[in-house]
Amino acid sequence: MSPLGDVQRRVRDAVVMSDAASAASLFVGGRDAAQRLAIHLRHYTTSLVAAVMGRFTATGWLVGTPLLEEAATQFVREHPPTAPCIGEYGQRFPQFLATWPGADRLPYLRAFADLDWHLGRLALAIELPVVTRDNVAAVAADLADATLTIQPGTHYAHAESPIDELMTLYLSDAAPERLVLADTEIWIEVRGARGSFRFSRLTAAEFSFRVGIAEGLSVGEASQRAWDIDPTFDPGLGLAALVDTGLATTIGRNPCGAQL
Repeated sequence: MSPLGDVQRRVRDAVVMSDAASAASLFVGGRDAAQRLAIHLRHYTTSLVAAVMGRFTATGWLVGTPLLEEAATQFVREHPPTAPCIGEYGQRFPQFLATWPGADRLPYLRAFADLDWHLGRLALAIELPVVTRDNVAAVAADLADATLTIQPGTHYAHAESPIDELMTLYLSDAAPERLVLADTEIWIEVRGARGSFRFSRLTAAEFSFRVGIAEGLSVGEASQRAWDIDPTFDPGLGLAALVDTGLATTIGRNPCGAQL
């Protein structure tokens, strides 16, 4: 390792892993190098905790700021950033939070926190021009092999509780005195653009079909996945609904074909 690389590694370990000894020999001049390092350590931790809490404001509303801050602080210690963009930090936090003491009283916490994370991404999305039924008709002969891309501000979530209702309460700033969520399995599609959101519930087969399309499967492959769940699923109606709601932004004749 180069001298510069070694210095960078030792400073990183000192700040991220609180391993002051690894960089002790690098500090020269002045007194009490450990205290000077502590300033950087506090700034590092405070900045990352603030970043996590800023991405999970709805989750903080649900569990309370003290619990969220405590969990975020420990998360920062155990899971330092692995990418240079702080805006992308915290995607693993819902899984971490679900194991936090007391989280078991909220069995839907992980799903809700994961939805909270994605809303931050969807809020920045911009709607793209959409595919029409005429575009679909142009590839009708090869429709089973066609692939579509969908609006970037789209997210699919499957949960065992109505987290969409809970999130709607948060977004509308309408907190009830007492909240009881029924154990209801739901499949939801979330659409976001320019700070607004729309939640739509789907059947399990519709959900599977649209997720398959979003993952890049062909219409035929996505239909087969839906049929495995519900043999009565109608792929023609499913595709028409997807197009009519403005979800599709491009359609290709085959996975390697030209886009329309």
